[in-house]
Amino acid sequence: MTTSTVPTIHTGFDHARFNMIEQQIRPWEVLAPQVLALLARMHREAFVPAAHRALAFADMELPLTHPAVEGQCMLAPKVEARLLQDLDLKPTDKVLEIGSGSGYMAALLANLAQRVVSIEIDAALASTARDNLRNAGIGNVDIKHADAAAQGFAACGVNGPFDAILLSGSVAEIPPALLALLAPGGRLAAIVGFEPMMRATIVTRVGDASFQTAQPWDTVAPRLLNFPEPSRFRF
Repeated sequence: MTTSTVPTIHTGFDHARFNMIEQQIRPWEVLAPQVLALLARMHREAFVPAAHRALAFADMELPLTHPAVEGQCMLAPKVEARLLQDLDLKPTDKVLEIGSGSGYMAALLANLAQRVVSIEIDAALASTARDNLRNAGIGNVDIKHADAAAQGFAACGVNGPFDAILLSGSVAEIPPALLALLAPGGRLAAIVGFEPMMRATIVTRVGDASFQTAQPWDTVAPRLLNFPEPSRFRF
């Protein structure tokens, strides 16, 4: 667990960060004091590509600009915040994130948990995330360049089991292989379903083969790459 943040890039961001919390985050029922305090001190702008930094606190997804990256983005701030709150992290938790992106969500997770393993399919993004986290003084995140979904999610299980798992993008369904990586009492947070409306899905492991599922809110998010994509039509 860490409390380090990067220096302020521009004083004007402080006002924008305050407005983001008050106008986007709180209205989305993110009220946990530790989450709000973290969002207030974590400099999101330091994790946004320079071309989009002026929009760091806008209520929108932001592209992660790189020639090799197509369709990758940072989730909207309110979605990130609600997922973080719903995971209900503890200081002793070990967390798996799939989809490192720029490293911002990993930075948030690292401030509330003991250790974070974050898997990123794109080598350039993985490198960027490492640099951003290092510049932020955050040392309890291990960014791994790998295809999380390959070989039955073998890359994810190396450091398991996990107290929390976060999918930083949407999936058609939650693979059972990921649920198997949850420790007893562990929670998995994902955005599940198909456009035009997906469901935030929180799964808690309550026994060796028992899970409880809640779907407390709706949103839409880009797909994580290479996850199973079964047909949405049932006969």
